[in-house]
Amino acid sequence: MASARVLAVVAWALALCLSLPLSPRPASAALPQGNAVKDPAAILRNALPVDAPRLQELQHRLEDTSTDLRAKRWSALNSTVQRSQSLLSSRRSEILARFAPEDTQRATALLDRLETELQTLAASAQAQDRDAFLASRREALATIGTAEAMLVGPFPFAIPSEFDALPRLLGRATVEIETSKGPVTAVVDGYNAPLTAGAFVDLVQKRFYDGLPFTRAEDFYVLQTGDPEGPADGYVDPATKELRRVPLEIMVPGEAAPFYNQTFEDLGRYKAAAVLPFATVGTLGWAHSDKQLDDGSSQFFFFLYEAELTPAGLNLVDGRYAAFGYVVDGAEVLEELGVDDRILRARVVEGAENLQPHA
Repeated sequence: MASARVLAVVAWALALCLSLPLSPRPASAALPQGNAVKDPAAILRNALPVDAPRLQELQHRLEDTSTDLRAKRWSALNSTVQRSQSLLSSRRSEILARFAPEDTQRATALLDRLETELQTLAASAQAQDRDAFLASRREALATIGTAEAMLVGPFPFAIPSEFDALPRLLGRATVEIETSKGPVTAVVDGYNAPLTAGAFVDLVQKRFYDGLPFTRAEDFYVLQTGDPEGPADGYVDPATKELRRVPLEIMVPGEAAPFYNQTFEDLGRYKAAAVLPFATVGTLGWAHSDKQLDDGSSQFFFFLYEAELTPAGLNLVDGRYAAFGYVVDGAEVLEELGVDDRILRARVVEGAENLQPHA
């Protein structure tokens, strides 16, 4: 029964993908493989352009406790936390040395806080208290993420000059989206998708999305909006009277800059991964037509991850569409939204200073 359901769901997924207005191309090779990270906070931490090996080692150790926690391997969890405490203690000076002198005081306070949080985490592991362990781990990882964000230096790459007229987000921004079913908060990542995130934040600042309906709602797949009233299917620049077009933009681990207007299929990289994958409920994706990769203008979608239909690392969206952020609060609201609902208002609550209207 279960296998029959899986086959039916997969067949429906393939048919749905090929009929979406997002219009992914039919796959001509094996889909990318991998056991993808599905926690939006972890994805965002991993996507930071930083070189902080000891902090990142601590981060990954704590993130990797999920398997042992599910299996209730408390002895292994105790050992991991103790080794993490030892790493922080023995490498503290090395970690601090990576911060700019003016940030040393704040970084020291963060490491002090992390030390206390690891002590609390150790106590919850000793007590075999799953809920307390999860809460303590969440706090410790948030502290590590804050410290890692302080280590981001100058914007890491040059955006091609052919896109000089487009807005760009040179960093991150937090956007609150009030919908007819409740609020959603998303973090938009300009480090890895500066033009896509920039176009989105620019339109939020212009109040473009306020009042717009959701135009497509496919259970377990996508929830799409951003189509304005009238004949245009995107944002028409009042200065040029032309539709603003945003290129397909995908960053791949190990590359110095994103690929523009090329899918993984075009690149022959069928097993590639994206720094910002479609791997969790509430991934923000930029829509384009089935005819061109660079005609996305204002329409975006929330990816509705479902393990059997769109498994992380095995979906038909990665490498064909640009992900540019993640819902970090209110993901449950997405399950309630449909084509009878709309965005009431969207506002940038943090990071607006990272938006530049053009080069």
